[in-house]
Amino acid sequence: MEQKWPQELWLIRHGQSAGNVARDLAEAAAGHEIDIAERDVDVPLSDLGIRQSEALASWFASLPHDQRPNVVLHSPYVRAAETAKILIRHLERNSLLAINADERLREKEFGILDRLTTHGIAHKYPDLYSQRQHVGKFYFRPPGGESWCDVILRLRSVLDTLSRDYCHERVVIVAHQVIVNCFRYLIERLDEASILAFDRAGDVPNCSVTSYAFDPVQGKHGRLVVRLVNFVAPLEATGTPVTVGKDVPTAPKA
Repeated sequence: MEQKWPQELWLIRHGQSAGNVARDLAEAAAGHEIDIAERDVDVPLSDLGIRQSEALASWFASLPHDQRPNVVLHSPYVRAAETAKILIRHLERNSLLAINADERLREKEFGILDRLTTHGIAHKYPDLYSQRQHVGKFYFRPPGGESWCDVILRLRSVLDTLSRDYCHERVVIVAHQVIVNCFRYLIERLDEASILAFDRAGDVPNCSVTSYAFDPVQGKHGRLVVRLVNFVAPLEATGTPVTVGKDVPTAPKA
């Protein structure tokens, strides 16, 4: 049997960003908009996000050499790219087979709802707010933005790339909360109800790890099997605060 998947796959949400901090302040004040000037793609890590990334990178570097990642793929958004760069520095660039930014790993696009708080969405676009509540986030597509299904569609091609270019390798993907959840939907073969139940249970923590290992006895040709979900022990072990702030504002969970 020819193996088609990476030997190991780690999904990482970037460290806390300046956008996470600004959103929390806006929501706490019941404001309508997030006070941040940068485009979403340009929002950097916060100081805490850098510390979280360093803690996670140190954990990866502590693994035996033959168990460390040898491929790093990341979203081109600054907060994810900065997290990946810290990881790469600890892993030693010359030990890596590939380092690639991939636009398919970008954050879910929120269109006209970008930079609005929950209060702002309900106030400025009450009809869209109601529609989203009725349809649910899995299928709802805001004008100019994406639904979770749209994100899943682009991630299907990322899985094709993993099986074509990185079978047998140990791959880290650094991206965003929705990306982690949508990969879970695909890899674990979930349905809408299952993945939204996980989403309602709690946000994906910054710099948490969800990981999979190839198991040759699963299924007809072997498959990736979940090992860790939202693993934050590397942060806790170093006393680094764990944060779960959303990347971007959305209406309340369906």
